[in-house]
Amino acid sequence: MALKRLNYILKRLSQMIPVLFVITVVVFMLIHFIPGDPARLMLGDRASLASVEALREKLGLNESLAVQYGIFMGNLFRFDLGTSIKYHQPVMDLLVKRLSMTVSLTLLACLFAAVFSLPLGYMAAANKDKLPDQVIRGGALIALSVPTFWIALLLLILFALKLKIFPIGGWGTTPLEHLRGLVLPAFTLSLATSALIMRNARNSIVDISRSDFVDFARSKGIPNNTVRMRHIIRNGLVSSVTLLSMQVAAMIGGSAITETVFNLPGIGKLMVESIFGRDYPVVQGTLLVTSFLIMMVNLITDILYSALDPRVTLE
Repeated sequence: MALKRLNYILKRLSQMIPVLFVITVVVFMLIHFIPGDPARLMLGDRASLASVEALREKLGLNESLAVQYGIFMGNLFRFDLGTSIKYHQPVMDLLVKRLSMTVSLTLLACLFAAVFSLPLGYMAAANKDKLPDQVIRGGALIALSVPTFWIALLLLILFALKLKIFPIGGWGTTPLEHLRGLVLPAFTLSLATSALIMRNARNSIVDISRSDFVDFARSKGIPNNTVRMRHIIRNGLVSSVTLLSMQVAAMIGGSAITETVFNLPGIGKLMVESIFGRDYPVVQGTLLVTSFLIMMVNLITDILYSALDPRVTLE
């Protein structure tokens, strides 16, 4: 079984190679999709002709597309994503500084989603069509319907301005300040995900509880707690783990709004600032790193899925 799982992981890694190639082509062509002269757009209308030509030469825009892509890939293999026009720093250095914050935010939001959604989903399934089930499903519907930025502003007003429990923005300098600064944005980012996973877990557990193999396990005299843990909850987690991983990828890609509202120095906020500042080397770098993170999350998801359901590995 271990060898089959290793082969499965290697197969998934090999499938990532063509996807990475397509991503690099799309990210490379991003600067060429811009109408007009990219160098002029980056520097602005007031830039001198000499400055524009110098930037074109620096970015290799005077070469053919094939040569430019070759230079781009050569730099990428050396982890050289260029230099930021706005910050005058290597793009890789900027991303490394911002990456830890975005990853910490996403992991904490994922933890909140799992802690809240799975117990509530089981509680709703155990009280199907009763008051707790109706209340939980109603709360999930509200969480899915309310815009993220509106929830973020309400949390800031209540817990930062009124109660002064958490900071208004930023994430401080010490580990404790980092944690306090991430609680509100992580909770905001996790709400929609928690609602989706809770509904999925509730429906999965209800369906599995009615299945034949659960009735057969109970007819054999297996204790209810064992049936609940080994047969119902474990099988109900399979689809929830898949959904959670998909939402983790969505949280990484959609963290820009949360980071902007809470003024967090993450990759999402950096991308927004770079787009408005026409800093396209940074935009290219953030897209590459974000795409790679999402692919790694999907890979980890497949590994966890194969651990929960060995049939996936055998297939």
